[in-house]
Amino acid sequence: MPVDKLRLLVSCPDRPGIIRAVTQFLHDRGANIRQSDQYTTSPEGGTFHLRMELAVDAVDRATLVGEFAAEVATPYDMAWHFADAGRPKRIAVLVSKTDHCLLDLLWRWRRGELAGELVLVASNHPDLRDTVESFGLPFHHVPVAPGGKAQAEGALADVLDGECDVIVLARYMQILSGAFLEKVRVPVINIHHSFLPAFAGAGPYERARQRGVKLIGATAHYVTEDLDEGPIIEQDVVRASHRHDTADLVRLGADVERTVLSRAIEWHCDDRLLRHDNLVLVF
Repeated sequence: MPVDKLRLLVSCPDRPGIIRAVTQFLHDRGANIRQSDQYTTSPEGGTFHLRMELAVDAVDRATLVGEFAAEVATPYDMAWHFADAGRPKRIAVLVSKTDHCLLDLLWRWRRGELAGELVLVASNHPDLRDTVESFGLPFHHVPVAPGGKAQAEGALADVLDGECDVIVLARYMQILSGAFLEKVRVPVINIHHSFLPAFAGAGPYERARQRGVKLIGATAHYVTEDLDEGPIIEQDVVRASHRHDTADLVRLGADVERTVLSRAIEWHCDDRLLRHDNLVLVF
């Protein structure tokens, strides 16, 4: 028989019996649990988080979801969902003129090393059109005219509407409004070229050089309407020296940006991330 490969993500108030209720429900439907990870924020009054990978004989998804809601999720006050592990998440990339993160994602996608499926690239500049289209992807130029940010965000949201499951900002040098984030209704992941919370905002390498830091880094985080304040997914660093000028730091940091962003995208697309307040749990 055909087999569905699913992932189950759960967050709920911690209490005895959660694991038993979930596993008994899955056992009764012939599911094979292939991986299970759990975490509670506190033994007393904390929040319980669970990620499972499972295989089950092909079933009606609506029936499975409805039964789980009634028998398990509602009694335990769960926030939860089943994700289809057999369907890659659709990724839309936003970029400006800097191309190193975009090119890394394009190459990983072409080589089958990206956990999701790139579906389009949009930019506020036309410079990278030929590069993107050489990979067989649609490129959308959505300029942001002075005083026309709201109109540009509306046009960009129209481009993205229904096309993607996650949006990646691969050095997209525009601040997204809360209204835009509400309209697109999918998670947005950004790569920031500093080790947040240090040097948030523009020009982090220049400011790092001025402070004489010995480590520079990059941070991938979910986007909120507060600039560079979203929950952090992944970070990494590389050593810096007084001998490095700003251009050296930009070059060194670019490598870190690429790897940090690709890991964050992989974890998101593999449903390994659960948010708790302003934290991201990585399973």
